[in-house]
Amino acid sequence: MQHRQSVVIAGCGDLGTETGLRFAAQGHRVIGLRRRADRVPAPLVGRSVDLRHEVPTIPDDTTVVVVAAAAGSRDVDEYRATYVDGLRNVLDGIDASAAEPRLVVVSSTAVYDVDDGSEVTEETPAAGGTPTAAVLIEAEALLRARAPGAVLVRLSGIYGPGRERLITQVRDGSARLAPGTSPHNNRIHRDDAAAALVHLATVSDPAPLYLGTDDEPSRLDDVLRFLADELGLPEPTRGDGDARQVGGDKRLSNALLRSTGWEPRYPTFREGYRAVLAGSGARHA
Repeated sequence: MQHRQSVVIAGCGDLGTETGLRFAAQGHRVIGLRRRADRVPAPLVGRSVDLRHEVPTIPDDTTVVVVAAAAGSRDVDEYRATYVDGLRNVLDGIDASAAEPRLVVVSSTAVYDVDDGSEVTEETPAAGGTPTAAVLIEAEALLRARAPGAVLVRLSGIYGPGRERLITQVRDGSARLAPGTSPHNNRIHRDDAAAALVHLATVSDPAPLYLGTDDEPSRLDDVLRFLADELGLPEPTRGDGDARQVGGDKRLSNALLRSTGWEPRYPTFREGYRAVLAGSGARHA
């Protein structure tokens, strides 16, 4: 039997698992690193590793490593352990092996402290306005110092199957429209984010940084009204004026990512949320 080269998913949660399944569908042997290997679904090969504290073993035949860690809380120490220490341990594992993989690392567009509704591209300076965003910038600096050829992907808000916070708020009546002009939100369906990671693992001569987001920055109020209409529910009531938008107000551009040939299956929140509401959360190879 011909030996298949390995792909390692460091952080095999929801996004990492979807990414790994797509690699597996292409015929790769995929190793999923997670604290509990029994939560890594077949055909992925699960390995129990706590990346916050352990250096993983990277097979010598590894051609791609995707780092898709997710902190369990917004505690700053948890963020640093997950994103800085975890990344350092993955890099140490790569260095200890004979592998020279394409390294794709997930970060967040939360590193952009923009609140005036302006457009954000890969050229926009990252100046984290929160303690957790500062940790992400610290992790990105570590990546650049240790692996200058890596591909960094800053993802906007991920939604999809199991990520249905706004739907739940509209259903239970807790959603509120902004007291004034609603800020812009940026999002990407989980499946499109995974497809982007797989795509960037193989695209020739990639840029060092991409923004992963859908085609349409949208105002949060428009999303809430859309969900209410799709659910056959009344429009959410307006907030009391004390509401504060977490995440600022910015319009992210995916032009650079699209220029590589990636196309979102769900180009706007409308297609994506309709799929979620229809229960079509099945993974697509």
